[in-house]
Amino acid sequence: MFSDHYGTAGSPYQQPYAPQVHAGSSSTPLQFYSAGPSNDFPGARPSLDGHVTAGGVGGSSSFGGNIQQSAGWWSAFGTGGFEGEPPLLEGKPPLRSLLSIELGINFSHIRARSMTVLNPLRRIDEHIMDDADLAGPLIFYFSFATFLLFSGSPQFGSIYGVALLGTASLYTLLNLMSEAGIDAYRVASVLGYCLLPMVGVGAVSIMVALDGLIGYLLSLLSVLWCTYAASGIFVAVLRMSDQRFLVAYPVGLLYGCFALLSVFRGGK
Repeated sequence: MFSDHYGTAGSPYQQPYAPQVHAGSSSTPLQFYSAGPSNDFPGARPSLDGHVTAGGVGGSSSFGGNIQQSAGWWSAFGTGGFEGEPPLLEGKPPLRSLLSIELGINFSHIRARSMTVLNPLRRIDEHIMDDADLAGPLIFYFSFATFLLFSGSPQFGSIYGVALLGTASLYTLLNLMSEAGIDAYRVASVLGYCLLPMVGVGAVSIMVALDGLIGYLLSLLSVLWCTYAASGIFVAVLRMSDQRFLVAYPVGLLYGCFALLSVFRGGK
């Protein structure tokens, strides 16, 4: 009724198969795998014989490295990193270089032109505005408006409006007066950089009210300073030294408007 795989009949309860040992054969049991390392597979590696200790794996000289103990959860908030790991910003340019490359902000030019405005008595290079920018002027306009805001006189719209109208007016006048001519971009850059003394007056207005004698003197001094610096740069760039007073007059009127905005608080 029941038959095995070889077609012979048998009972349903078969005896387990026992291998027969022939005479003359070895009594060593059959082994299907070797206990030692095998090099039959290209990806095979020596087994990790030995025991695992706190410092790593011992007993096998063929295994390099060790098993480090895991630190606590607070190690995720540390700055140590892994051993031999390079710093995150290694090989990357600093922030100043990134701003100079991506946004076109050259801090060395801003510093050089600011020092020229702060020291207008020294000789001005006629090529100082060959590479004009608006990063510095925008910073100075925004700083001036912010200082006036802190002093209780919000004048953002008035400052930007006066700057735009003054730039357009001086661009027209300078091109009518000079033979070389100048573009509006450089005019805006010169007027913005020369606003730096007026920014200092705006910073003083936070602590001291300028609607008095001290405020009038400071405002007058800043107007003369800004006018002298801006007219000197325009004269050097356009080579019109014999017309400096004609250039200084409209420039002084423009900075006088900024002084009025800083002295008289329109927020009252």
